[in-house]
Amino acid sequence: MANDLSTPLTGRKRKDQSRRHWPIARILLALLVLIGAGFAARILLVNDPDGGRPSQDVAITATRNSNEIANAVRDEPVTITADPQQYPAGTADPSAALGAPDQFGALPDLSEETAQGPIPRISAAGLTPFAAYKRPADAALASGKPMVAIVVGGLGINEQGSLAAIDQLPKQATLAFAPYGKTLTSTVAAARSAGHEVLLEIPLEPFDYPQNDPGPQTLLTGEPTRANLDKLFWLMSRFGGYAGLVNNMGARFTASAADFAPIMEELGARGLGYLDDGSSARSVAPQLAGGNKVPFARAEIMIDANPSRQAIQQALGSLEQKAMENGQAIGMVSALPISIAAVAEWATELEGKGITLVPASALMK
Repeated sequence: MANDLSTPLTGRKRKDQSRRHWPIARILLALLVLIGAGFAARILLVNDPDGGRPSQDVAITATRNSNEIANAVRDEPVTITADPQQYPAGTADPSAALGAPDQFGALPDLSEETAQGPIPRISAAGLTPFAAYKRPADAALASGKPMVAIVVGGLGINEQGSLAAIDQLPKQATLAFAPYGKTLTSTVAAARSAGHEVLLEIPLEPFDYPQNDPGPQTLLTGEPTRANLDKLFWLMSRFGGYAGLVNNMGARFTASAADFAPIMEELGARGLGYLDDGSSARSVAPQLAGGNKVPFARAEIMIDANPSRQAIQQALGSLEQKAMENGQAIGMVSALPISIAAVAEWATELEGKGITLVPASALMK
């Protein structure tokens, strides 16, 4: 009886429970599968990885490996030359368009800051330091007369002696300053104000180094390239306004193409000239300068190798003879008072001999 009475009630209870309990887990799983399938279909069919988010293309300028000059020098050394049409019409000196020199004598657009200090570089418009800082000699070049250049080395260490040389020498004389003087900035500025062209002397390793030592920061053979370039940058940062470099000693260094080549490549990349003092017949400077488009010349005579007045006069006579034979000649002379006096007197007689005194840059190819 009890079982009969309870049977209908139990059946209804089970039916009610079956109506109330849905397979929720299965439904959620199905929904997740459908959503995943939808995303996959969108990626495959629409090909929009940004998912429809708003986007805009923006040009990005990278600084890494953006220096075209440096990259070109790494593969094939080149020099950029100035285009005179890039400067204001009627500007006789293209450097005049670049503003006033800084405290180091360098034009701001021709100067690059380094850890050692400011060093020369080619301007953004392509003007080279050689073109900007050399002394113009267009009239002398057009005259067709034999030309001679005098380069006075070793200036800057003795301030009073340097200032005396600046006052005595004709403005066509090129003055080379050692990188060690305490008053280099003011002394070089005085030279340039007097109209002189200026070069930087760099110490290079001789064969008997260190018994014969050109000075601190001498560039040495067998050293890592980076070490020699660091020395070069230190030397180049001592003052500004120079058109090029000239060696001080260096018979061993200038004979080593492996050591000298990176230095000449750097000069080509920075638009500087190089003058070989002619002291070593083994120098590979002519070949390296030509390969890197570096304005170059080689001195023929050391005027005061024998620092006596008579020997100096004879050497100057030999320089004249070479100019008459070859059309041009360059002589090197030290900053000894006797040498300065002899050269200053000699220079006053040149025009009467049909020879023109020009800055060294005028004879650098």
